Amino acid sequence: MGKGAGSGGRASVKDTKPADGVWKSPYNPLAKDAPKLPTKGQIKAAIPAHCFNRSGLHSMLYVARDYAMVAALYFVTSSVLNTSIPDAGLFSVDGAIWFVGWNIYAFWQGTILTGPWVLAHECGHGAFSPSQSFNDFMGYIMHTALLVPYFSWQYTHAKHHRRTNNLIDGESHVPTTGKENGLSDNGARESFYAAWHEIMGDDAFAVFQIFTHLVVGWPLYLMGLASTGRLNYDGSKAEGIIDHYRPQSMMFPPKWRFKIFMSTSGVLGVLGLLGKAVMEFGLLPVLLVYGGPYMWTNAWLVLYTWLQHSDPSVPQYGEDEWTWVKGALSTIDRPYGIFCFFHHKIGSTHVAHHLFHEMPFYKADEATAALKEYLGPLYNYDPTPWYKAMWRVAMTCHYVEDTNGVQYYKSFNDVPRTKKKAKVS
Repeated sequence: MGKGAGSGGRASVKDTKPADGVWKSPYNPLAKDAPKLPTKGQIKAAIPAHCFNRSGLHSMLYVARDYAMVAALYFVTSSVLNTSIPDAGLFSVDGAIWFVGWNIYAFWQGTILTGPWVLAHECGHGAFSPSQSFNDFMGYIMHTALLVPYFSWQYTHAKHHRRTNNLIDGESHVPTTGKENGLSDNGARESFYAAWHEIMGDDAFAVFQIFTHLVVGWPLYLMGLASTGRLNYDGSKAEGIIDHYRPQSMMFPPKWRFKIFMSTSGVLGVLGLLGKAVMEFGLLPVLLVYGGPYMWTNAWLVLYTWLQHSDPSVPQYGEDEWTWVKGALSTIDRPYGIFCFFHHKIGSTHVAHHLFHEMPFYKADEATAALKEYLGPLYNYDPTPWYKAMWRVAMTCHYVEDTNGVQYYKSFNDVPRTKKKAKVS
């Protein structure tokens, strides 16, 4: 069975990493000799059955491990660093040590807290334990502590899995068209990102892409201001703001309104506790202990989603071409080194996760090995280090030409500069 799915693969599969060293997906759905895609059932049969067994106790051990690391790092940091700026000021040796120390804490604490974030994500998928009630209980606590509206995101993330790489009905990181980005029908830069890119230049625009994704992308998405889908819950065209907080948001069907209310109430409760902490300890200590790590956790989760579904060689599909298998197989696994330990391998085994989200993460390595053997050229693994891949995606994945057929990301870098001054709006 091992190589069944890839036996019809195109002859150029061996050339997925050409002389320029840039990885390219070996699957091209437009190629005349493109392999026939297997069914979901056929793919599942290639994975050992025990990989789908879930254990609440096993999962809870990882919860305990992650929060033990959170507590240990806080204890060590608070033992050697004060939350007050040194009397000598930031521009002193003591000030420099204080500044660097708290930034190191923020990075690693945010990195560690991404682990519970991923475990709460497992809860939403039903992969944490056989009991969905227990899953929701644990997921609600872990996500709410990180200001994530648990049930709201559970719903939209499930849609993301159901409609992966669907240009019309997808959810989260749905590519926008050149026209939506300010390109005219003849390719002229008229406004918006197309004009901004020309003013900023290639490298500065890539930096801007990274900033908007990793720093402000997550809260903007939750507020319905960026990266949402094109359709409401009922299939009608999305207009206005569709956010994760209002029970009446058109993201959600009416029967979910109480759950959305519970999600938002939980987030408001945590914000209230943070406000109380500010009143008791001051703003700076709360920013140092909670705010910095929170920003890094958000950056990690957006980075993973961005890189898992974005590459100029991986197809995006219009409704006329999309199927569930096509979308799921458009996911990309990447190496994240030591961060796989902290993040439960969410980035290096994401193909398996998108195919079978009910599978617990601690079985994903074995499942990924089986999938790689079975799928052959249909399996996407980019060995590029994540930070280099991030830069490449920021430089090349800006828009698609249309929302019909098979589309690939295009780059503003390749669009001719306009001769007349572009209008920024």
